[in-house]
Amino acid sequence: MPHGLLTIDCGAVVRNWRRLCEIHASGAVAAVLKADAYGLGAAPIARALRDAGCRHFFVATVEEGEALRAILGEGPMVAVLGGFPAGKHPGLTPVLNSLDDIKAHSGPAILHVDSGMARLGLSAGELEKLAEDPTPLEGIELLFVMTHLAVAEDPQHPLNLAQLNRFNEACLRLPRARRSIANSSGIFLGPRFGSELARPGAALYGINPTPGRPNPMEQVFTLSGQVLQRREIAAGQTVGYGGTWLATRPSRIATIGIGYADGLPRALEGRLKGRYRGQEFPLVGRVSMDLMTFDVTGIKGLKPGRWIEIIGPHQDADSLAAMAGTIGYELLTSLGRRFRRDYLPA
Repeated sequence: MPHGLLTIDCGAVVRNWRRLCEIHASGAVAAVLKADAYGLGAAPIARALRDAGCRHFFVATVEEGEALRAILGEGPMVAVLGGFPAGKHPGLTPVLNSLDDIKAHSGPAILHVDSGMARLGLSAGELEKLAEDPTPLEGIELLFVMTHLAVAEDPQHPLNLAQLNRFNEACLRLPRARRSIANSSGIFLGPRFGSELARPGAALYGINPTPGRPNPMEQVFTLSGQVLQRREIAAGQTVGYGGTWLATRPSRIATIGIGYADGLPRALEGRLKGRYRGQEFPLVGRVSMDLMTFDVTGIKGLKPGRWIEIIGPHQDADSLAAMAGTIGYELLTSLGRRFRRDYLPA
């Protein structure tokens, strides 16, 4: 039986999607479900969003797309951001990222224009060639023309407006099509960044799309670890690998059955707080592969078999990630497959 528990509230995901729909009033709002819905489980989340009215979904790979198509059935668009070879994978919509992609494809597709990210998408040189000779676009049904913002989480960064201007200029040189601009943070940049389709991912799952400001999104999940053992130690005794934590008084240590193999970074040592029935207490000693240890001296009722909350209202994914020197996206997608996942219905 797993010693870690992820409780995912599909209703909170749906409410976050609806909140984003209210803010992005210029057009529809898609759901990015790549990496198994950022690690939380694409199947139940996709069904909840489909039933709530979401009709556009994005994934990273063909394998993700085929799995999602089987979950959603016919109807909603399932777009593959990485694209795929022409003539294959019916039921999926490719994102065309290069001139070669365009030349090889026919039928419905999304065209990606690079406006400043320098990853995927038509480069300035490819766009110039396409503007001079649009023949490769014949036979392609352009569902959307999209770009991807690089620094939307920083509303004052000049690259945001530069990308918007480059994208608008690019669209003037292409056949008229619906546009898709804003990611999670881009939705909060204001009406200028509105389009016919926004593509939020992390915001759906409660990651703050407006860093440095209050999180406008509802928290979606909690993570808890089960207590395997509780022991009393004397003052002067160390805990965990390397003996990095020394008890300065007689202490009670609770060990839970999750660790860095489950996506909890070793950098959380000395920073993380556990919680049980409203009482907080520190992680002590190093995070090991399968175990973590907490100083629960004075905490009543915490016995083997009980659950210590790691991520929840007291400590969300963003704050946990900041402790570890990373971002909520990375922490969320790193959560391991050994957790039991319980889903609350929408």
